[in-house]
Amino acid sequence: MKYKKYYLVILAVILIDQISKLLVYQYMDMGYRGEINILGFDWARLHYTLNPGMAFGLRIIPKLALTLFRMAAIAVLTYFFILQIKNKAHTGFIFCLAMILGGAIGNAIDSVFYGVFLEGNMLEGSPTGWLHGQVVDMLYFPMFEGYFPEFLPWIGGNRFLFFSAIFNVADSAIFIGAVSLLVFSRRFFPESEETIDGEQQADAFPNQVRDRLLDGEQQTADDEWQTTAVEKTFDQEQNTQNEELSEKK
Repeated sequence: MKYKKYYLVILAVILIDQISKLLVYQYMDMGYRGEINILGFDWARLHYTLNPGMAFGLRIIPKLALTLFRMAAIAVLTYFFILQIKNKAHTGFIFCLAMILGGAIGNAIDSVFYGVFLEGNMLEGSPTGWLHGQVVDMLYFPMFEGYFPEFLPWIGGNRFLFFSAIFNVADSAIFIGAVSLLVFSRRFFPESEETIDGEQQADAFPNQVRDRLLDGEQQTADDEWQTTAVEKTFDQEQNTQNEELSEKK
């Protein structure tokens, strides 16, 4: 199956995401106490936390609604993904969709099952662990910190940290896939320019046909004129010969 590579991308994202989350859950303490520097860098850390909201810690809608939305989005995205494969879309475009789909499934697994199977994961106050699991996040890159200038309204003088969001492998796959779609959109959809050229050629086609028809009519008229001229010359010569014969008689 030549499209197997796309499904392998989805599977790889899901496996890496889930394995990393389970390892963090099993072996790390939650919060700053359990932080681990990655390769000794202070700005790259593993920081175990639970996220009840969306990617990068965003909380916009209630947990149950968010989980149901994720499941519906996955269904729509899966249908669109398969449709693009059947339509033989650009390979890079399908790879981006595969990364986004794999990331979406990875986080949905947390929301649907982790509240039941991982102790302490269920969102506090939820009636059931099903569909109320919290997403495990662990990637933390606090690269630099500082203070907003005093002249800025509302936030002037406040401390900021870049990058303060804590996320996971699934979030990264979604982000990379989405950004790649934007960056390489011209490469993924070159037919848009070809369509414009095709429309221009289609507009020019009637004019070309008209010119050819006019050229053909002119050529036909020239041929008829030449034929008429030859016939007249022949008739004149014939009349002259007849007159000469009459005079001799």
